[in-house]
Amino acid sequence: MSRLLHLARRFLGSLSPRPLAAADARWVAEQLLPGETELWARLSLADRKHAAGVAREVDRLLDGAPRPVLAAALLHDVGKVDSDLGTLARVGATAVAAVVGRVRVAAWSERSGLAGRVGRYLRHDAIGSRLLDEAGSAPLTVAWAGEHHLPPEKWTVDRTVGAALAAADDD
Repeated sequence: MSRLLHLARRFLGSLSPRPLAAADARWVAEQLLPGETELWARLSLADRKHAAGVAREVDRLLDGAPRPVLAAALLHDVGKVDSDLGTLARVGATAVAAVVGRVRVAAWSERSGLAGRVGRYLRHDAIGSRLLDEAGSAPLTVAWAGEHHLPPEKWTVDRTVGAALAAADDD
């Protein structure tokens, strides 16, 4: 039930056209490497607002997180850019995955058209990890993008860091 409430809040927040606060935009810019900044610019406004909130919470939880951890928080969902799906299509993709199975739908990623975009959306963790690696991100940043939907026993990142990242994201 809490996951459903979280997703409902994210959905409603994604509908707001209000931009990221200037102070938050400056803070984000200070955390990212040049290649990461290029990826950040590709994120939707809703994804940037979500990610900035996650990163601020991680920074609070860890009482001052190092740059690669903050970059991991800011860019954990960057693989979603390859799907080019809007908010309503993402809701639909999530619903289809819940009914059909995430792994089965993610396998559609090699298809063309809407099915391929839905598949890529559901593979955003692996896609994001690849994009961050290509952008020259720190190993922790790359790893978290690929691992943020895995159970803790499968994380390669430090458990304390992973727990803070997961708690702040709550998705």
